[in-house]
Amino acid sequence: MTDLEYMDRAEALLRSVETTCDRISDESDADLDSQRVGGMVTITFRNGSQIVVNLQKPLQEVWMAARAGGFHYRYDGSRWMDTKGQGEFFASLSRLASEQAGQALSFTP
Repeated sequence: MTDLEYMDRAEALLRSVETTCDRISDESDADLDSQRVGGMVTITFRNGSQIVVNLQKPLQEVWMAARAGGFHYRYDGSRWMDTKGQGEFFASLSRLASEQAGQALSFTP
């Protein structure tokens, strides 16, 4: 994948995270806030915990940090997959965000 292709796909992922945070806030009683600074989105939950999603351009990866740990994702041609076999990005974000929010949350591309 070229650097331009990586940036297009990675930026689309970050936009999806932001859009989904807005949707969740509008459609549920989940109190979460997202803030974008450059290639990083920080999601802050009611309890003060955070999930940080940021781009790693030199590696063509997306990294996610949550209370459960740090995760690296690489685009496999159709979706962003964990480099250690822990699953797809949006499924993982949904699970981790649900754990931190204390209620079911669903993130989608």
